Amino acid sequence: MLVLPTPDGGSVRVRISRRDFSKLIAGGALSSVFPGVTPVDADRIPYALTHPTKIDTSTLAYFRRVLAEHYSADKSLGPRRLLGPVLAQINVLDDLRRQTTTDHVDGLLGVLAQYAEMAGWLHQDLGLLDEALAWSRRAADWALVGGDQQMVAYMLVRKANIACLTGDHHAVVLRAAAARKTRDIDPKLTALAAQQEARGHSLLGDHDTAAGLLAEARALLDRHTEVSHPGAPVYLEHYDTATLEEQSAVCLRLAGDIDGSAAILQAQIASLGPEVVRDRGHLTAKLAVTLTHGRSPDPAHAAELGLEAIQAVRQTGSARILRELGDLDQRLQARWADLPAARDIHAALVA
Repeated sequence: MLVLPTPDGGSVRVRISRRDFSKLIAGGALSSVFPGVTPVDADRIPYALTHPTKIDTSTLAYFRRVLAEHYSADKSLGPRRLLGPVLAQINVLDDLRRQTTTDHVDGLLGVLAQYAEMAGWLHQDLGLLDEALAWSRRAADWALVGGDQQMVAYMLVRKANIACLTGDHHAVVLRAAAARKTRDIDPKLTALAAQQEARGHSLLGDHDTAAGLLAEARALLDRHTEVSHPGAPVYLEHYDTATLEEQSAVCLRLAGDIDGSAAILQAQIASLGPEVVRDRGHLTAKLAVTLTHGRSPDPAHAAELGLEAIQAVRQTGSARILRELGDLDQRLQARWADLPAARDIHAALVA
């Protein structure tokens, strides 16, 4: 089933056979849904779709490349525009899974697990936590059946991240610690698990333990700048010390180091181009909240930053930005409700 946009902003649904669908891919007509198609892919992908038992490593590599493009685009586009294509590709891959009987079934399950993780992440960014957890569980199941220990450990980290948002801080620590202790996983994944565990300890008020885990994560990333395990979660390609710094900012704020947290966020924002709408908006909203804390808060600047971040919400639909803005609004209304920008933020969020 294809959903085609119409000039008036609506859409029309069209049902086509798998054979016709394959012809559209071969002709390049579905490049927006299947980006990055090479001339070789244009022949191979339709063949794999119509002959599931003939799927090979090159076909799987194509879907991995597409997923990598999604991760890059997510920083700018956000979940609203990416969720549809990702779910469409999961449907194609799951259809292949139901029919594939070759030696590549484990590889196919590994790719499916990574796409399901992406679907979980996009639902999380939309604020749909039940759906995010459901997709994360599906990803973990496919990874486990396919023998992908890297993804099994990574999904513990992802579910720990979701637990942060549901307020189950003990689950954050337990899941992240279990991932960190998993044997034979990529060092960057161990660092990511340590970072997530640190966040859980910070939320529980154990700031010394959090600081030690963040130091462990940094040491690992300093020694391992590249992913060393083939087939490791795609996100690890984007995980580095800069990302760790950003996550450390939250731990610093919870520990009372407001200046240190704000400095990190300001540096991160300065490093991003204006096209990175979602990530820039999220960091801006986090900085705005940070500036309302401490002994010398700056509510006027915080409110101005909040207004900037609202534009990013409108463009991307990111509930993560909206969550930060909700915290900002509560703090502004409690102490600085008379600020014009604070009134504007409140009115925009109510609307």
